[in-house]
Amino acid sequence: MSNIEERIAQWEKMANDAPDSMSWFSLGNAYREAERYEDAISAFNKALEYDKTLSRAYQFLGQCLIHLNKEDEAAALLTDGYKIAAERGDVMPQKAMGALLEKIGKPVPEVESVQEEVELTGEQILDHRTGKPGTKMPDPPMRGPVGKYIYDHFSQETWREWIGQGTKVINELRLDFSNDEHQRIYEMHMLEWLGITREDIDEYAKQMQES
Repeated sequence: MSNIEERIAQWEKMANDAPDSMSWFSLGNAYREAERYEDAISAFNKALEYDKTLSRAYQFLGQCLIHLNKEDEAAALLTDGYKIAAERGDVMPQKAMGALLEKIGKPVPEVESVQEEVELTGEQILDHRTGKPGTKMPDPPMRGPVGKYIYDHFSQETWREWIGQGTKVINELRLDFSNDEHQRIYEMHMLEWLGITREDIDEYAKQMQES
């Protein structure tokens, strides 16, 4: 079984055993990478039934619809997703959806980011998963660029929520952290749940080095 087929099987099991926005979104992402676009669309729509604010789901939905030459349908979803991303301060998905709209010759909506209007105290951070202020973590939750990105973009409340979700992932997939491949699988699920990619982290690390 190939790596992508293994991932699909894992997420199909989780979506069946413990359905939520995370399991359906991650299943959709695996289908998308396998170019199973119709299946991906169904899974992303399921994820949005659980959480209408998943901006990355709108982005990937738009991509899949464009692959299937359904550009009008893609434009409507990308427009909605672009507005939601702006409201939540999800910069990367917002830029990506704007680029997709331009690619298919559709207008990019004019929006005002709520992120700029939120007043934060010194102990708060604007959480990029919830789009709302939360408690800033005392330290990065792990070493390296991944830990730094999470520390700068997510609240302590969201991280605690992931710990609960991550425990479910460990138990469902029977992960053993002494196994390097299992560590990689855990990190992959963590990034998917947070709604970020390795590209997001690498770009942020580059920006930090240049500033």
